[in-house]
Amino acid sequence: MAVPKQKNSKSRGRKRRTHQKVAAPTITTCPECQEAKLPHAACPECGAYRGLNVKAVAEEE
Repeated sequence: MAVPKQKNSKSRGRKRRTHQKVAAPTITTCPECQEAKLPHAACPECGAYRGLNVKAVAEEE
């Protein structure tokens, strides 16, 4: 089994991990109510998706 010959320092390990970051989610505005929403998803405020009111259809069922 492979065993490291010497211990890696903390700074060396942290340099390697500098590129492993979590990206912030993309935020768009709703064309109906101008509120912030995720792309390709129904608006949580007004329920609009691609010009249709999806929230009202879900409440009727």
